[in-house]
Amino acid sequence: MAAGARRWQLRLGVLLVAVGLLLVGYVGWEFYGTDVVAHRHRDQVLGELQRAWDRGETEARTARGTTRGVIRIPRFGAHYRVPVLEGTSDTVLATGFGHYTGTAGPGQVGNFAIAAHRVTHGQPLRDMPELRVGDLVHVDTATTTYTYRLTTGGDDLVVPFTAGWVLDPLPQNPGSGAEPPQREGERLITLTTCSELFHTDDRLVAFGILVGTSPRK
Repeated sequence: MAAGARRWQLRLGVLLVAVGLLLVGYVGWEFYGTDVVAHRHRDQVLGELQRAWDRGETEARTARGTTRGVIRIPRFGAHYRVPVLEGTSDTVLATGFGHYTGTAGPGQVGNFAIAAHRVTHGQPLRDMPELRVGDLVHVDTATTTYTYRLTTGGDDLVVPFTAGWVLDPLPQNPGSGAEPPQREGERLITLTTCSELFHTDDRLVAFGILVGTSPRK
């Protein structure tokens, strides 16, 4: 083999190794690095919101977005506390839950619809399929805790990401799948996330109804 050909083979080998290392580094960052950063941002936002509440304010305007509440899901552990921020931008979803613009607020008549990542960026809903009918979701605000009870399980409903009906004030399934109780004036919560860990075309959706309101402790 000519010396020139050997040099090109060596360069190609070095290039392929470099590309492989870059890919490994990217995957490592996506699945581990973004979690570390997201948890740091989450803690910062939770701290800023608590300080705002201590000052008698109802919201905190942070560098990651505006937040007015904290989600607690007992099924996911006693220490599970994730801020919910307004909107569903990449920045918001890289921090915690995003509140779909135009849907009801916590405790209001209508549909309090929220979204979160299932993998990467803190993965608040990684264990969504473990949610069961009857599980509770608490939403803490400045003065009040709103408690919802799930009426569908975490993997009972899978829809395309284009299924906007799940965000309606009273979602009605156009097919034959799960939907919330069809009662006018209901106060609902809807959780949405990716249906698969490595595929994002479909969404898992779970519905719940308001069952309790109490002063925030």
